Amino acid sequence: MDKKSMIEKAYELAKLQYAELGVDTDAVLKKMEEVVISLHCWQTDDVGGFEKPDATLGGGGIQVTGNYPGKARTIAQMRQDLDKVLALLPGKQRLNLHAIYGEFGGKLVDRDQIGVEHFQGWIDWAKERQMGLDFNATCFSHPKADDGFTLSSKNEENRKFWVEHVKRCRAISAEMGKQLGTPCVHNTWIPDGSKDIPVDRNGHRALLKKSLDEAFATEYPKEHMKDAVESKVFGIGAEAMTVGSHDFYLGYAVKNNKLICLDNGHFHPTEQIGDKISSCLQFVDEVLLHVTRPIRWDSDHVVTLNDEIQLIASEIVRNNFLPRVKIGLDFFDASINRIGAYVVGTRAAQQAFMIGLLEPTAAIKVYEEKGKNFERLAMLELMKTRAFGAVWDYYCLVNNVPTGGDFIAEIQKYEADVLQKR
Repeated sequence: MDKKSMIEKAYELAKLQYAELGVDTDAVLKKMEEVVISLHCWQTDDVGGFEKPDATLGGGGIQVTGNYPGKARTIAQMRQDLDKVLALLPGKQRLNLHAIYGEFGGKLVDRDQIGVEHFQGWIDWAKERQMGLDFNATCFSHPKADDGFTLSSKNEENRKFWVEHVKRCRAISAEMGKQLGTPCVHNTWIPDGSKDIPVDRNGHRALLKKSLDEAFATEYPKEHMKDAVESKVFGIGAEAMTVGSHDFYLGYAVKNNKLICLDNGHFHPTEQIGDKISSCLQFVDEVLLHVTRPIRWDSDHVVTLNDEIQLIASEIVRNNFLPRVKIGLDFFDASINRIGAYVVGTRAAQQAFMIGLLEPTAAIKVYEEKGKNFERLAMLELMKTRAFGAVWDYYCLVNNVPTGGDFIAEIQKYEADVLQKR
């Protein structure tokens, strides 16, 4: 029996196994079309960007470890790598760009001067692939951020510079969404904070609120762009106080109807953002996810199929939140093959959502509501032994991408043919 036939046979058996629990696997495969993941462009080049040749950005809590051969050093190489990644992933994806990834023609274009013309190439690239784009202002690794403050800076010249940068990024986002016919989510994260104990926390937070109000003053159609704001507990060099805390941004998002961005590396290690989703969605229309794998803290390891990721996916699926949650990735590992990091991390996130969709939630919820907690626990444990892998392989098969571990050899060949020759 050939491999294709084995996968199809295994799927038919799994289909019967899940049907016994009241789960329609064919319907699950159809539902997976709604799981659209926004790939973070910065995994291709270690958050370097293209403001200047061979850029290696740092500061503001951004730290990439490793120097594995094959880093993308031009936009052409970056797009080549992204196309390879997309060819190895089932389902639908988007691309999430930072403002430093524009096509600047070898000229230094400061961040308060960028425009849609610097990203038209990306819009055209995305249009050819029938995918959407998301966008981020880049408020770090710049001389005007060297004192640790951007939108909350007490240096008025610097503060205005960053306000203008965010304004321009929002305008670019709106044009991306307009041309591509799908809303572009623009996310604002800043590294602002203090390494040691500050006295005037309130002053910086008042300035941040003022800056956001100014930067967000222009309203764009929601079918073109949506704003998100992203919090953090602390950053490198901002251990004592982070201006844009979760409390600050959650309040701002609720008051101004913005998306709150939940990055599961940006909280205390014992916090689970899967538990925050249903709370936030009581008060905001939508949530943006940055899915990563923190080890002890915001270390941005490649996503794996672990309990934390599974809780995030299950909470979204159980509550029919997929239309209200924008899923993005945020990790950057330069210690391993970067293409491999993309594929392993994205597939892990997709698998978590498939497992959530394969759960007989309604039946388990009946146990819960009747106080039958042993039965609830037993069912949750039972689901861990079901033939999920057979459904996943079939999903890959019908999407014409490598099944099982076949993508490993594909990436090894790409490394030999392309990455090692850079």
